[in-house]
Amino acid sequence: MEDIELDSNGNEFIKLHSFTEQAFLNYSMSVITDRALPHISDGLKPVQRRIIYAMHNLGLRPDSPFRKSARTVGEVIGKFHPHGDASCYEAMVLMAQPFSYRYTFVDGQGNWGSKDDPKSFASMRYTESRLTSFADVLLKELELGTVEWQPNFDGSINEPKFMPSLLPNVLLNGSVGIAVGMATSIPPHNARELANACVALLDNPDITLEELMKFVPAPDYPSYAEIITSSNDFFQIYSTGRGSLKMRATYVVENGNVVVTNLPYQASSSTIVKQIADLMEGNGRQAKFTLVSDVRDESDYDHACRLVIVPRSNRVDIHKMMLHLFATTDLQKNYQVNMNIIGLDGRPKVYPLKDILAEWLTFRKDTVRSRIKSRLEKVNLRLHLLDGLFIAILNIDEVIRIIRTSDDPKTELMKRFALDEQQTEYILETKLRQLARLVDLKLRAEQKELLEEKEKLDGYLNSEKKFNALIKKEILQCAKDYGDDRMSRLAVRDEAKVISEKELVPSEILTVVLSEKGWIRAAKGSDVDAKGLNYMTGDGFAFSTVGRSNQELVFITKLGRTYSLDPSTLPSARGKGEPLTGRFDFEPGDQVAGMMIGDEADLYLIYSDAGYGFITSLGTMLGANRKGKSVLSVPEGGVVLPPVRFNSEIHTRVLAVTSTGRMLLSPLENVPRLAKGKGGRLIAIPGKVVADRSEYVTRVVLLNENATVVIFAGKRKLTLKKDELEKYFGDGASKGQRLPRGLQSVDNIEVIFSEEERSESERSLEV
Repeated sequence: MEDIELDSNGNEFIKLHSFTEQAFLNYSMSVITDRALPHISDGLKPVQRRIIYAMHNLGLRPDSPFRKSARTVGEVIGKFHPHGDASCYEAMVLMAQPFSYRYTFVDGQGNWGSKDDPKSFASMRYTESRLTSFADVLLKELELGTVEWQPNFDGSINEPKFMPSLLPNVLLNGSVGIAVGMATSIPPHNARELANACVALLDNPDITLEELMKFVPAPDYPSYAEIITSSNDFFQIYSTGRGSLKMRATYVVENGNVVVTNLPYQASSSTIVKQIADLMEGNGRQAKFTLVSDVRDESDYDHACRLVIVPRSNRVDIHKMMLHLFATTDLQKNYQVNMNIIGLDGRPKVYPLKDILAEWLTFRKDTVRSRIKSRLEKVNLRLHLLDGLFIAILNIDEVIRIIRTSDDPKTELMKRFALDEQQTEYILETKLRQLARLVDLKLRAEQKELLEEKEKLDGYLNSEKKFNALIKKEILQCAKDYGDDRMSRLAVRDEAKVISEKELVPSEILTVVLSEKGWIRAAKGSDVDAKGLNYMTGDGFAFSTVGRSNQELVFITKLGRTYSLDPSTLPSARGKGEPLTGRFDFEPGDQVAGMMIGDEADLYLIYSDAGYGFITSLGTMLGANRKGKSVLSVPEGGVVLPPVRFNSEIHTRVLAVTSTGRMLLSPLENVPRLAKGKGGRLIAIPGKVVADRSEYVTRVVLLNENATVVIFAGKRKLTLKKDELEKYFGDGASKGQRLPRGLQSVDNIEVIFSEEERSESERSLEV
């Protein structure tokens, strides 16, 4: 080694960095090849292979009595795997859990853990175990000359290097492991699907991945939950050996409740219940998820999984609610795929699907070829011995004479009848009664059978077609004996996403009614007689507005603060409602001046009776908490008036009327668009006049150039058409013009659009 140097005394030494690099490399390769990664031949890690072989040696067959697991662990760590008994036992437990392994190798008796808590298994001194029938997939050909053997850790006995697996177990049960600098995560698959894929690959080595995926469309976990990853994603996974997939719980709706019947692989029902409970309670970063009123685990002996999720009401959209829970809990889980496997060359590599099956078939062919050759050697040897035995039977008297009289019968028999040493030894060890006539007939029948078997075996070795046909037959038979139907159903589902509570509530038309004393309630529908509802004594109707249950409801007060709430949470109009003071903290002396309901993008003109206002969206007025939000600044002595819904396609002018009968029509483009503030002038009113309440704005309406305005004052009314309105036109800074005598105390203003404009206006303001 070039890093070896000599000191002054002639002693060799290695630089520390070189020694460290080599030592770490040796350690990492040991972890990779002898601990963490499975081998492509049998899909097992060394500890798993040694556990199965030790149980085989102990005679723990599927039909044998159970034996204490501690006995098996002692056999493993004493003879084959000199590591900790706890880690060895845990590896054994994993192979016994039907919810962890797709096809279990160990049949356990006692507490071997539960699906809800896989690590809750009892100590090995309490449990008993034996091999399952599926273990024959690995052990059936072990004694048939199929595998290489190697010394154990102390060289006292031999152990198999690999198991002669009849199916590609590396994909059947998958594997998870973390090595040094690399890891593996191989999902389990269905035995029948893999068998059919192997047969198809044998028939056509040039088969494409698309064709191969007709047989193996996706992994198959030991769970009846749904795999919702698309076929395109699986194509990427199987073509590269890497990727991720999603698994989602299945549920049914019973009496309005959601009943989860199957959980994703390795998902815990207790964990999911806790996750949903945490969502219901909320935390510092997330508001309470109020659409679920209760969650409980009703799983029992008859129902392996039964999680009941109770929606808050029958108005909750269950499908959208579940999409939210899929996105925020383990009702949906992601699984990483990294098919990192030790190949036949002893090197780790990330394999695509086709390469895994192709390399395993190479191993399987070598295994079957070794088995056939081993059996052929035994058949040839037996035929050879029978040939010698037949010579002895035909010359029985001479054979007996030589044995009785010769000092070296072995040499003389070999010389006299042209026998070799094996044949002669076999004749000398055979009892005389086995050389009788009846035995001769049986031996002739045996010879015939062996010759037929020899011809058959030679045919397999000399014909690739027959050889492949044998492999296909055995693979399909094995899948028939040990395979089963797919557990994990493939499904196409909507993408899980975290959505707001409003999106989960059905969109229903509501009429929200507020009383004079601030009691709020909501009635379904738009044709509600709000004034005709029952009110408490001394109370009466104040405001009403129509919208949808999933829209925003905003209150604006006389002091210019806004508050918002979810209209779907309001009590029914059948009762008296609830006070707004229970939800909001109003400023002393403040009152609600108006209500708005709609989408966040909806625009409103908000203004005070001081003649100032601006246009803003409903979204900017949403109050963040109980104390609300300051939006409109009100001059001293002024108050906010009910806001007006604005439509930029219809409205182009604003009409303002004061308490003294002045009226101004001005361009709406002069009104600013703000998020908060005092706003621009709608009509000029001196501030001191407002403070003294000697003049203030009483009405504001929006219209366009072609609209007709009808003004009501007591029993009088004045109709102003387009041309007549022009004399009141000016900018927002002007004082406007006085209305005719007798019409200066305006009670109401009605705007009449043309039929086309009326229809468009109604549609634009439609709930």
